[in-house]
Amino acid sequence: MKRTLVVGVDGSAESRTAAEWAAREAVRRDLHVHLIHAWLWQPLALPVVQDRDAEARRAQEILQETEAELLHRHPQLSLSTDVVADLPVPALLRAAKDAQMLVLGTRGHGALAGFLLGSSGQQLIAAAECPVVSIRARHGMAGPGADEGEVVVGQQGGVEESADVLRFAFETAAARTAPLRAVRAWSLPPIYGYSPGSLWIADQVGGLEPFEKAALEQALEPWRTKYPEVDVVTHVELGSAGHVLLSAASDAGLLVVGRQIRESALGARIGSVAHAVLHHSACPVAVVPHH
Repeated sequence: MKRTLVVGVDGSAESRTAAEWAAREAVRRDLHVHLIHAWLWQPLALPVVQDRDAEARRAQEILQETEAELLHRHPQLSLSTDVVADLPVPALLRAAKDAQMLVLGTRGHGALAGFLLGSSGQQLIAAAECPVVSIRARHGMAGPGADEGEVVVGQQGGVEESADVLRFAFETAAARTAPLRAVRAWSLPPIYGYSPGSLWIADQVGGLEPFEKAALEQALEPWRTKYPEVDVVTHVELGSAGHVLLSAASDAGLLVVGRQIRESALGARIGSVAHAVLHHSACPVAVVPHH
């Protein structure tokens, strides 16, 4: 059975954009695309005519129309569709549980309430077990020029912590025959945050910036070996991770960031870096969960 890429579809232009992006990515990676439309009959407490059968037919038509569009442009695409009688968040989380990625449309800059699924978008990004890709309307174009640009990935922490994020980024760059830019942002800790041990380690490599560069190279080493065909450029910069990544990805085809899997007192969170780039990135953003 082919590995699967799941797309949330609701009939909007944003969801069709996401489906088109997903189709191109699936063809490159030899993935199966599964289109999901979550539809649950919920009669409104309003004095208007409501027709359950008509709404059910429209739910099917939304998927049929999207399927026809994708197969017309990508006849080789492996594709299936499903109307799920549930709310969007649980329906898509179940569908994407064993998927390679989940793709969502977004209505553009601004609060995460602007996602295709409303505020559900943030819940999906925070809770999904697979990478979630956010696509803006202008990124759904087909034909020459689609998905051009390097893959930019934000690397944080050590080798193990960033392994899932780098794996996804290298796989994507290899599938696209695109260069990869690995970015590591760093900041000076408060003066009282220095410890004798950390200062000694930094001194051994000539200072804090060379230390950060060495950490990035160490994290990249196994993936350079596994994907020797990928042309890798490294970028280490002092500054806020969100700002550094947005600047580095201004002309990128895809920006990849991580989301640490953890539960807080307020529930699942996507993290400040992912939050920043999802708001302001000029290119599609993939958020990859990691431990």
